[in-house]
Amino acid sequence: MTSGTMTNSGMTIITLDGPSGSGKGTICQLLAARLGYHYLDSGALYRLLALAAKRHKVALDDVEDLAVLAAHMDISFRMNSEGDHPEVILEGEDVTDQIRSEDISAGASQVAVIPEVRNALLERQRAFARPPGLVADGRDMGTVVFPDASVKIYLTASAEERAHRRHNQLMDKGESVSLAALVENVRARDARDMNRSVSPLVPAPGAVEVDTTGKSIQEVLDIVMEIVRG
Repeated sequence: MTSGTMTNSGMTIITLDGPSGSGKGTICQLLAARLGYHYLDSGALYRLLALAAKRHKVALDDVEDLAVLAAHMDISFRMNSEGDHPEVILEGEDVTDQIRSEDISAGASQVAVIPEVRNALLERQRAFARPPGLVADGRDMGTVVFPDASVKIYLTASAEERAHRRHNQLMDKGESVSLAALVENVRARDARDMNRSVSPLVPAPGAVEVDTTGKSIQEVLDIVMEIVRG
């Protein structure tokens, strides 16, 4: 990797932003593993907050209590026993699957538009940046959280493709859900994320855009690796 990919601190930070279902999570995990970097799933933080709020009976429109919960909730990330994927821990419990449910996803999207919540989580996200480097997955990683990142990438895909991917995930878990309803949910979430007043979902200045529609995981990973090497 060239010196041009380093931040001022000498540490490499790679951001991958984009809408839900664009493949960010999978690509970021594979990229982090290949490079030997730390991995930040910023979306998991908002999902964790939605789950913590549900458990502690904090309403999703209670801005003050949500901000306090965001700043102080007991969370951590660790690799599973096989070492092939990260586990998300809330208050000592593995909640990796729980935070991927449709209701928690909807709750995460609600709390993510609250400025006080985003501010409370900002420093928690930045704390993930440790040597030798970080791969950060989210919606405002390159625009707000790590504006001086070494490499910025924006992954996207058609709404239909992203809904189809989500449909397959839910079917694999034994959950029956309407594909048409998922397409509408994807479009509604896009509109909410792109039009929010704080940290809207937009490509960061200088970000390289990659459309993953119709591409395999390996094809996307190869494209991203070329961008990183470049």
